[in-house]
Amino acid sequence: MSEITHIDAQGRPTMVDVSAKDVSLREAAAECFVQLPAEAKVAISGDQLVTKKGPVFHTAIIAGTMAARRTHDLIPFCHPLNIEKCKVTIDLESDDRVRVVCKVAVHHRTGVEMEALTGASVAALTIYDMLKGLSHDIVIGPIQLLSKSGGRRDFERSP
Repeated sequence: MSEITHIDAQGRPTMVDVSAKDVSLREAAAECFVQLPAEAKVAISGDQLVTKKGPVFHTAIIAGTMAARRTHDLIPFCHPLNIEKCKVTIDLESDDRVRVVCKVAVHHRTGVEMEALTGASVAALTIYDMLKGLSHDIVIGPIQLLSKSGGRRDFERSP
């Protein structure tokens, strides 16, 4: 059975001690979806969304990458990591659905699931921010971990 690792023996919140773990390649991927309202169709140009604020997907990719790198500033007890790889991809699956994927890798003693999840969610939030002038009926979600490897146990979400 899994244990809660951010609680010490006295029941107080604490950062997990990873000092005894081996350094290994840790990778994770997460996805998030953005459901667009009909009003957003006017911003679709080819496979990109463009508004007065600029290219939506390109801006969201930059924001997602920045967020993955700064996850430790946002989520308590996340270890600061020197991210070695962060790739955010955004695809317009249809006129009303966008898929954001964030893949992160690092050689470290701790995993990068939170970095991948943070990158995907901030990229989705950036899409919302850049399109909210067209409509507030944008829906974000679900967000989920797709895979992780390199730690105590690997994970791969079944399709």
